[in-house]
Amino acid sequence: MNSLSSLIPTVRASVLFPVISRLDRGSGGTDALLAVHGLLRSQLTDPYAEVPLARYVALLEQAAVVLRDPSLGLHLGQNARSADLGPLGLLLSKAPTIRSAFERMSRFLHALQTAALVGLEDVDNMTVWTYQIEDPMIWPRVQDTEMTLAGTWQLVRSAGGRHSAPLEVHFEHDAPKDRSALESFFQAPVLFSQPTNRLLLSTADASRPIRNEDQELRFVLERHVGDLLATRKTETDLLRRVQQLIGLYIGIGRVTIDRLAEDLGIAPRTLQRELAKRNTSLRLLLREHRQTVIEARFGAGHCNFADLAQTLGYADATVFWRAFKSWSGTTPRDMRNQRGGTPRTRKNGPNG
Repeated sequence: MNSLSSLIPTVRASVLFPVISRLDRGSGGTDALLAVHGLLRSQLTDPYAEVPLARYVALLEQAAVVLRDPSLGLHLGQNARSADLGPLGLLLSKAPTIRSAFERMSRFLHALQTAALVGLEDVDNMTVWTYQIEDPMIWPRVQDTEMTLAGTWQLVRSAGGRHSAPLEVHFEHDAPKDRSALESFFQAPVLFSQPTNRLLLSTADASRPIRNEDQELRFVLERHVGDLLATRKTETDLLRRVQQLIGLYIGIGRVTIDRLAEDLGIAPRTLQRELAKRNTSLRLLLREHRQTVIEARFGAGHCNFADLAQTLGYADATVFWRAFKSWSGTTPRDMRNQRGGTPRTRKNGPNG
């Protein structure tokens, strides 16, 4: 296999097919747009070929501009078919419950796309599915996020969950001028500037049987997707895994040694010792994660401190303000001004 995926984040070429088809119908400049992002149509004939994730995300963003469709990702997701995701799509479409479909998406998504934070957990009678591109520097990524959440929900709904709806839908990006299309599609409240991207479902609804599954077909599909995953899976260092879990959990609850150790299947003291061996700690890793997110958001002109506080897991903007100054020696406003950002909220106090 091409070793590209072991060096940089990638996505399978098959994910690009609906985008290319939409560009062919709408702009007539598909090949030129592909070339801008270092891609050739001839490279994409094999659905299992790999494309750099950053180029794919940037292509989606520019395609939305070229097609004058700010909801391109949503529209692509609305028309998602199980065949678009290959064997993974078929596996989702045959799931006996909505929850099991999301379990499979969480388990096998990396066969389709690397460097994605994806997880499923139950919180207060809710089943929460999370998706986020791991690298915060790949930004903006509105179209990828809306396409992924809409496409996943479309596959789940078309497979038997037609009478279900999320309790809420969360997006990490800012609210668009018109959110009605998203609310109409999901039939649920849609929140923006959230810590990450999530679909929140009633656990009872998510666990309700929607079909009897062919277990032999499931075994064949899982074997095939598992083989694809194995070809690109490399050994993940403990430190890397901790960093991934921080990205999944921050903003939805407290990130603690006990919680991370439970997920990793080791004792909390063991995790602390292993981090110490690597000259770090959970506190330092949390700080590094927050610094990286801040760099990315300020660099993209995202300067709403209240939103950033929530994204970074702080109780409010004031706590964020104090913590930021304690480890950076400057204030968020000063850093924002150094980067040339402009506020979008009131100018008085920490939220300015």
